[in-house]
Amino acid sequence: MPNITEAKIAILATDGFEQAELTVPLAKLKQAGADVHVVSLEAGTIKGWDKDHWGDTVPVDRVLADVKVADYDALVLPGGQINPDKLRAEDSAVTFVREFFNSKKPLAAICHAPWLLIEAGVIEGRDVTSYKSIKTDVKNAGGNWMDKEVVVDKGLITSRNPGDLEAFVAKIVEEVQEGPHRQRQAA
Repeated sequence: MPNITEAKIAILATDGFEQAELTVPLAKLKQAGADVHVVSLEAGTIKGWDKDHWGDTVPVDRVLADVKVADYDALVLPGGQINPDKLRAEDSAVTFVREFFNSKKPLAAICHAPWLLIEAGVIEGRDVTSYKSIKTDVKNAGGNWMDKEVVVDKGLITSRNPGDLEAFVAKIVEEVQEGPHRQRQAA
């Protein structure tokens, strides 16, 4: 069972991430002792979306093309409408999400980020939640949608919105400490 202080966690995002859905897990996971990297499509910074306007920039620690699933113990996907919509159009991001899911390591998605899970083909038959406006997308992809602050299905962690961040981050920590879920079937 890995300790959170020994864990390496990737947060995959691009411009338009919901501000709190990246910054809160980043801060809280670092406070817990994890080594957390913001991974994006290009080097530099990415700009958040803060409820109804552009938010702060966040430095990119690693470029997606330079990382491997084996480098990390968990993957976090922040939402917002813009960020996951951009990422699901990028083959490299979709492939990374699918490969991470298939590694059976903890994978966490909040708000609109389950769009990436849908695009990666990993949501069918899974218990999940999401922002309510993509509930039909989740169901159409074969997910068992639930209206709960956090839903976990063998290491796949999902939450609805920024109001669920405390429970979301707590579950990420718990799942990282549990380690890979060998019983989870690959996509």
